[in-house]
Amino acid sequence: MVNKQKITNNIKVPNKNIAVLKKHFSHCFDKSGKFDIEKFKQTIAENEIDFYKESYGLDWLGKSYARILASDEATTLLKEDEAFNQQQENKNSQNLLIKGDNLEVLKHLSNAYYEKIKMIYIDPPYNTGSDGFVYQDDRKFTVSDLKYLAGVDEEKAKRILDFTQSKSNSHSAWLTFMYPRLYIAKQLLKDDGVIFVSIDENESAQLKVLCDEIFGEENFAGDIIWKNSSKNDQAYVSTQHEYVLVYVKSKIYNAGKWEELKEGLPEIYKAFAGFKKKHKNDWARIHEQALKWYKEFPDSNPIRDSKHYSWMDERGVYFPDNISGPNFGQYVYDVIHPVTGQICKPPSSGWRYPEDTIKQRIKDGLVHFGKDHTVVPNNKTYLKNTEYQSLTSLKFKDGRVASNWLKTLFGFKGVFTNPKDSGVLAKFMKAIGLENDGIVFDFFAGSGSTGEAVMQLNSEDGGKRKYILVQLPEPIDIKKSKTAYDFVKNELGVETPTIFEITKERLIRASGKIKQETIKKNITEKEHKIKELTSKLDLDNREDAIKGLKEEITNLKNQDLGFKIFGTMPIWEDYNLEADELNPQIELFDQNMLTEEDLKALLLTWKTYDGAQLTEDLQVTDLDGYNGYFANNKLYLMHKGFVTDNLKALLEKIDTDKNFNPTSIIAFGYHFESKNLREIAENIKSYANKKNIDIDFITRY
Repeated sequence: MVNKQKITNNIKVPNKNIAVLKKHFSHCFDKSGKFDIEKFKQTIAENEIDFYKESYGLDWLGKSYARILASDEATTLLKEDEAFNQQQENKNSQNLLIKGDNLEVLKHLSNAYYEKIKMIYIDPPYNTGSDGFVYQDDRKFTVSDLKYLAGVDEEKAKRILDFTQSKSNSHSAWLTFMYPRLYIAKQLLKDDGVIFVSIDENESAQLKVLCDEIFGEENFAGDIIWKNSSKNDQAYVSTQHEYVLVYVKSKIYNAGKWEELKEGLPEIYKAFAGFKKKHKNDWARIHEQALKWYKEFPDSNPIRDSKHYSWMDERGVYFPDNISGPNFGQYVYDVIHPVTGQICKPPSSGWRYPEDTIKQRIKDGLVHFGKDHTVVPNNKTYLKNTEYQSLTSLKFKDGRVASNWLKTLFGFKGVFTNPKDSGVLAKFMKAIGLENDGIVFDFFAGSGSTGEAVMQLNSEDGGKRKYILVQLPEPIDIKKSKTAYDFVKNELGVETPTIFEITKERLIRASGKIKQETIKKNITEKEHKIKELTSKLDLDNREDAIKGLKEEITNLKNQDLGFKIFGTMPIWEDYNLEADELNPQIELFDQNMLTEEDLKALLLTWKTYDGAQLTEDLQVTDLDGYNGYFANNKLYLMHKGFVTDNLKALLEKIDTDKNFNPTSIIAFGYHFESKNLREIAENIKSYANKKNIDIDFITRY
């Protein structure tokens, strides 16, 4: 018997929750596979879990429809931009730019990237009323379809369908748009994954409650206030900020020990290095100049709210910190000033540490004494030991920074409105501890800031982080963005200018700039350090340090600054999936219509559905003149002309090639006659039984 699958028109987000329930509560399913909720409640109640009916939540017209969209089948296939992807800088890249409706793309990626993403950042439509957002839906549900699928009455089904076709920008429309996208996004996050969602005051309240429902109120990590350009024409309150809502997949797996470098530290280190070079070891002059410098650039002092300013000695920059107590009690004893020899003035509330501890800190040079014994001593807290602080909720970054950077990249202004600051996004990535090989996902890519942030971060530390960006080929309105329209049409040579082309071009230009500037600079600095280390003959661990620097240089030289492009295309309108087998007398689908490009799209879509990531190449497998395609332990037979000799070659290859071990063999049913399918199925089954191995033969339509 041939195992048949009708996959192409049935690609949807897998419901892993059912698998979990079947694994742990199999007794709650009857023989027909239906879940007995009452039996489940009884089982849970035995573990002293109380159920209650009243709850807090968010409801809107279209919520039931949004749930259908989250689990409904995809209506597209995936296709590859082969010409672009085979360019030298792109052919081995693990970065992705995908063109298409992000809901469709999310569904296509839901198997291959299930629980693979560490960080999601999105900047969705804000629904300001002037940003062009309207809800548009091309699904063709009937009233009876919706009644059945959503479990609503006829009157409500009519209201929902009217609403989905009305091009509304109401709160309900926006929530219907966002719900399925966030629902699927959650499934892509790793257990310790994090999602950042930018929004402004128009939908921030609705988004918060929506995310509480999808991610769980207990997994809310906080919101960040992002300073943007001033809006001085508003009544009542001039809004000069927007929000970034932050949720973790699970606080059980993400402890939230997020840190960021204190603001201004690079400037401080640079300034004090200059003071040290100028004044040598004259610490009084260094401090005097530092005080003047802080007054001129106060934002560079990360402890500017303290009454103390930074000092510097041979071990680096430090600031005097209160040494008074008590911590565990009040300590009273005498401390002798090292210059006057007199007893120092004690803190009014006593010393913070026991006497033995203070003596050791004085011996270690960790106590800051005043000019004489009349000044209370303080702790020395070195900046190098306190460089990081918790991720803070205020990000004072003017939106013009990102706009000016785009102007630098493109050579003119106006290419994209309100881009996000890639520098701030890189800080988010650092703060959450994005792994060296972690994946960042942005399915509202816009100008591509998230992709640039990943490349920039990798160029600083030699990391191998990857990005996946999705952007709709939204037409550029010549009336609103003539500069961008003319650039894409005239300079890029695209007949119908879309925002996707801006995203693509920004990534190309940013990668070139990073390669020529950041990476080149970092390599030069590391090569200089190697020369310095080579000259220091008595340095401990010198060889290990040099080896480490050389590895960092190699990683920088091998940075992945390319990306691959994929997109979506509609499934063929007359693609008939109702046949149990191909009958030559009944022409259900004209397979002769399919081009080689169509078959490649079908193969790519199936491969991704089966769990192979988009960047995982298919291995072409020669079976006595017939090409099969192998990936993720699955062999795909897509073309016509598979005969007995090819079957023999297949079985022989499985028998002799240790690296070829398909657990599934999948044949495109429209290119095989039923007798061929039975022959393959019977021989595969016989071979598998003989070798005591598991190989499934599947006919797929």
